[in-house]
Amino acid sequence: MSVDRSIIRVKAMLLAPNPARTAHAVSLNPPTAENPDGYHRLIGGGVDLGETARAAVLREVDEELGAVVRDLRFVAAVESIFRIDGVLGHEVVFLYSGRLDPQPASSDATLTESDGSIVPVVWRPIDDAEESLPLYPAAAVPWVQRLADEHLRGR
Repeated sequence: MSVDRSIIRVKAMLLAPNPARTAHAVSLNPPTAENPDGYHRLIGGGVDLGETARAAVLREVDEELGAVVRDLRFVAAVESIFRIDGVLGHEVVFLYSGRLDPQPASSDATLTESDGSIVPVVWRPIDDAEESLPLYPAAAVPWVQRLADEHLRGR
C-alpha cells in the first residue's frame, strides 16, 4: 500500500525500553535512497480519524506485535520532516513510553505492518554512539536518552 506523503500525518509511537533500560525496541526498516543500510524506527503508527494518540499507540502495538503496553506515559509531541526515496514526508508524532508485555525476543522478533509486510524488531542500545543506523523520528533521540537518565536517577 502506497503512503500519501502530500499531507501532514499524525503518528503515535512508543519508546519501549528493556527492564534494564540499556536498550529499546525498534523496527529495522529496509534501505532507502537516504539510508542505504536501512534505518530504525520507533514502534507505533498512524492515528486514525476520531482516535486519540494514546488509543492509537495501544492499538498499533497490539496489531503489530500482539503485545500490550504497561505503564504507558506521555513523553512529548515532536515534529518530523524527512525524505524517503526522495519524497518529502511530514509527521507530528506523539511519543509515549511504556513496557511491552510480552517483550520482543532478543533475536528473530518481528512485527506485522498494516499492509501485511513483516519487519524485524531489534533492541537498539540506549547509548547508541556505535550504532550505524539512524533512528526515526530523529526528534525522539534526546527523549530516549532521558529515559535512561531517569532510570539512573531511580525515577
